[in-house]
Amino acid sequence: MIRHLLSGGDLDAATATLILDTAAEMATVAGREVKKLPALRGRTVVNLFYEDSTRTRISFEAAAKRLSADVINFSAKGSSVTKGESLKDTALTLQAMGADAVVVRHPASGAPHRLANWVDGSVVNAGDGTHEHPTQALLDAYTMRSRLGRLAGLHVAIVGDVLHSRVARSNVLLLSTLGAKVTLVGPPTLIPVDISGALAPGTDVSYDLDAVLPGVDVVMMLRVQRERMNDSYFPSAREYARRYGLDGPRMRRLPEHAIVMHPGPMNRGMEITPEVADSPRSTIVEQVANGVSVRMAVLYLLLGGNNR
Repeated sequence: MIRHLLSGGDLDAATATLILDTAAEMATVAGREVKKLPALRGRTVVNLFYEDSTRTRISFEAAAKRLSADVINFSAKGSSVTKGESLKDTALTLQAMGADAVVVRHPASGAPHRLANWVDGSVVNAGDGTHEHPTQALLDAYTMRSRLGRLAGLHVAIVGDVLHSRVARSNVLLLSTLGAKVTLVGPPTLIPVDISGALAPGTDVSYDLDAVLPGVDVVMMLRVQRERMNDSYFPSAREYARRYGLDGPRMRRLPEHAIVMHPGPMNRGMEITPEVADSPRSTIVEQVANGVSVRMAVLYLLLGGNNR
């Protein structure tokens, strides 16, 4: 098992499968009356969040607490960071506090990699800039495997704002490692040049959503990240929804077994309509629940089940 989880590319097929199998075991804890395991008793997990993220932070906090770890939540707002403290100084403070694992979300791409050089404990990347979000890719893979029974041979379409999406990058790396085929779909302005060759050979790019839908097993809609956009990447929200939004008629073009995913939070009515988001094909609520199990597995393997 690896020491840190910084990128979807850190995981080979065996390690990724071990995490998914362990997550399946962790999922049984949710059905118990007492939803706790003593696996990480005495260990300290720090959630170090420089960006707002209710969903991911709570998921990691729930995962650590279900493993009986001590949890410290550190938010940049209202902390010494607002007074000018650097990431390195914050890291040294956490090191002095005896943090066994640091879960970090940061607006700067590469920040978790720097942090890993400054602390003795494990570092888990919970999203860095427009770079990666590996535990989201793991929970997405877990959800696909749970719904469809396999990952190898699946055709997954990742649709939308690929340019700004750390979720897309981590998913391409992980799904390719696990034997799935990925097609990136979106307007040319929102798909980086040569991203298919740069991330994983065999990844396709298409600018026509309607042409791709009939041949996929999974369609993953990405949130349009308007807060990261400095320019006009498409004419209007209405035009984007018309060309790349997943609505009822488009959903019915999918094969009968195909599922719809979204990492959240959603822009309902833009990249996905309520009809699709709330349909039986949608796994959006499952993804949230699966996120806790997957993050339990990651923390357990890094801190409890990892003999390093």
